[in-house]
Amino acid sequence: MRVVIAGGTGFLGRALSQSLAADGHEVSLLTRGAGDRTFKTVPWTPNGDSGPWASVIDGADAVVNLAGESIAAKRWTAAQKQRIRDSRVQATRSLAAAIQGCPNPPSVFVSGSAVGYYGPLADDVATEDTPPGSDFLARVCVTWEDEARRAATPRTRVTCIRTGLVLARDGGALPPMLPPFRFGAGGPVGSGRQYWPWIHRQDWVDLVRWAMRTPDSGAAINVTAPNPVTNAEFARALGRAMHRPAFLPAPAFALRLLLGEMADALVLSGQRAVPRRAERGGFTFTYRTLDDALQAIF
Repeated sequence: MRVVIAGGTGFLGRALSQSLAADGHEVSLLTRGAGDRTFKTVPWTPNGDSGPWASVIDGADAVVNLAGESIAAKRWTAAQKQRIRDSRVQATRSLAAAIQGCPNPPSVFVSGSAVGYYGPLADDVATEDTPPGSDFLARVCVTWEDEARRAATPRTRVTCIRTGLVLARDGGALPPMLPPFRFGAGGPVGSGRQYWPWIHRQDWVDLVRWAMRTPDSGAAINVTAPNPVTNAEFARALGRAMHRPAFLPAPAFALRLLLGEMADALVLSGQRAVPRRAERGGFTFTYRTLDDALQAIF
């Protein structure tokens, strides 16, 4: 299988690329930088239009879109929020235009999204049929997915992957959480009652690959573990895995002072998202519980 990945040098893209290559698939990366010498890299400009780089997509079996500015890299100013939105929309629009213009389009386009699609929720379970929210991240995800669906052709199906909190030791959201726990100062944030939908990175890779090869995976799938937990439960599980206490809370007001608007969107709220379509489709998770995932990581 020949796979083209946009955003393939990032935290998730590297893991997916390496997994595919290890199984003998041909992987090409669309990159704006120096790229990864391990794989074929093709320079591209994700400005909303197709370009010469689109030739690598022609005849590919699958295209995976993981491109986009990190949502937690910087404090959310108006300019940063615009970069977060534009980096996703423009890259996805470019890929959709390239697929539409290919004489031999791929059979599947797997495009990134996030559980932020559902907006802040309390205890309500969020399946793929739950309607979108209305906050900034939800609006970004809705627009992002709308752009992805422009890639659909009679020969190309589109699946949007609504990713939760991906756990690994060497990147993503987990490493910044560890220092307080190492010093015995870890604990829940805010009320601790908000749900954090998580997934081990290996299951994320396996689930994305499942979506690539499963024709009836659905127009969108929640890429999360079957058992989301509250933030307080997450803190206790992390404390157990690190053999550290986990009882010192981080007050909401302090996080809002530190992070601004981003605190409520990313830390103090959440979604009780579950992977209903993946489970009904027969996908098997390696790490169904948070304790199992964290024990494997540590």
